[in-house]
Amino acid sequence: MITNLVAFFTNLIIHIISTLGYSGVAFLMALQTMAIPIPSEVILPFAGFLASSGRFNIFLIALVGGLGSGIGSSLAYYIGYKGGRPLIIKYGKYILISHHDLDMTEKFFAKFGSVAIFIGQLLPIVRSFIAFAAGLAEEVFWKFILFIFLGSFLWSLMLAYIGMKLGDNWATLRDKFHNLDLLIVLVIIVGIVWWINRHVKNRN
Repeated sequence: MITNLVAFFTNLIIHIISTLGYSGVAFLMALQTMAIPIPSEVILPFAGFLASSGRFNIFLIALVGGLGSGIGSSLAYYIGYKGGRPLIIKYGKYILISHHDLDMTEKFFAKFGSVAIFIGQLLPIVRSFIAFAAGLAEEVFWKFILFIFLGSFLWSLMLAYIGMKLGDNWATLRDKFHNLDLLIVLVIIVGIVWWINRHVKNRN
């Protein structure tokens, strides 16, 4: 089932980019930064492959990738900024999120916000959720969008360049990133287990 899902998304990405060009790259990158499971490890290497054939320019790929990520991240930020806090204050106890956790999130972004946002754009999976967390923490918007763009521009340029160099073998990059995806998922699972254990202990 997972293999079929990956094949579906890969074919969909190829079709959208082949049809819409740069705007397709921007559109897909916007969706990807809104926690929609569209892998940038397919979007950007394929666009890079098209650059190797002369259809795309690699720096324009990075530019539209950064702009698309900025648009999608802005929407996710707005949801976290406007809707996330009231909902968590009201219902957070049911998913083990307390006022203290919100305060800690705000302190984290006050101290590491720019760095966390920038690095988050260079990590699969994480880059899809960092915007909501930044909105929830009420991170200063201009700083947020600046580092979203810079991080995503670098990420887009790197993957597009590798895809361009790989040529017809661009799809192998997705497999190379698979282990990194698994590692990040493992870290997230460990973090969730620690989070639940901490809250259970505090309640007791």
